[in-house]
Amino acid sequence: MRRYVPEGILMDTPQNRTALSDPSRLLAAKEREEVLEARAVLCDNHHNLRVELPCMEGIIPHNEGAIGIAEGTVRDIALLSRVGKPVSFVVSSIETLPDGHTRALLSRRRAQQLCKEQFLSKLHIGDVIPARVTRLESFGAFCDIGCGSVALLPIACMSVSRISHPRDRVAVGDLLRCVVTSLEEGRICLSMRELLGTWEENAALFSQGETVLGTIRSIEPYGIFVELAPNLAGLAEPFEGARVGQTAGVFIKSILPEKMKIKLIIIDTHDPVGKPAPLRWFTEEDHIENWCYAPQRH
Repeated sequence: MRRYVPEGILMDTPQNRTALSDPSRLLAAKEREEVLEARAVLCDNHHNLRVELPCMEGIIPHNEGAIGIAEGTVRDIALLSRVGKPVSFVVSSIETLPDGHTRALLSRRRAQQLCKEQFLSKLHIGDVIPARVTRLESFGAFCDIGCGSVALLPIACMSVSRISHPRDRVAVGDLLRCVVTSLEEGRICLSMRELLGTWEENAALFSQGETVLGTIRSIEPYGIFVELAPNLAGLAEPFEGARVGQTAGVFIKSILPEKMKIKLIIIDTHDPVGKPAPLRWFTEEDHIENWCYAPQRH
């Protein structure tokens, strides 16, 4: 498995568990500068991260917590927020304490440097990579794309169907597949709508005459847009009491591929329960050169 992945993916892999299992294997991982993962269990009053290792105590000193901590360009909340979560690191050294116990000094900053040099710097626009959602804002989701390195997934790139807030599509902790869309000045932007299917691929999941569940995304004077899938919406006639964000049972009146339209009739509405439905990925490719949502005309 590639070692430069969002934090948490390596935790339970056999290779990671083996490397952490005893001091000799930990030393061998140090010599290879192998990126490992374990859970941070405490951030002390000096903002050092204590890490749970099977074979000895582990600590990530404050300045080794992330690129930018020592320079003051990254706030300490980046460390505090890791408590209880997996962290990536390389082993800097193993020291013997006055009481005879051994302790591993770890560096998350070095893991991020290696990730930047050996993975992020080699990315191209169109590459498909894993990304874990770490924070939501009104304009998009911040994602970990390797050892805690951050990229932005803008709200407009989450799907073809428009949403009012990223929480309508994803949640913190979700592991996504995303396409790299921008690499300007070291800032990486992502998109996932290219992986959620074309109009034809999504429309093929539904049939005229079915009654299915959808989500009300927009209410206009001429009708109500109901999302059937993240990359597919249909237009329903006005329905009294309908509100944006509600779940709707809709009858599929017609599917018109030549016009890319689906006509719906709302049967009933109710408030949503639980998280957004899991996303369905329509491709397993690791690079997308071109993508066209509209049906191809011959």
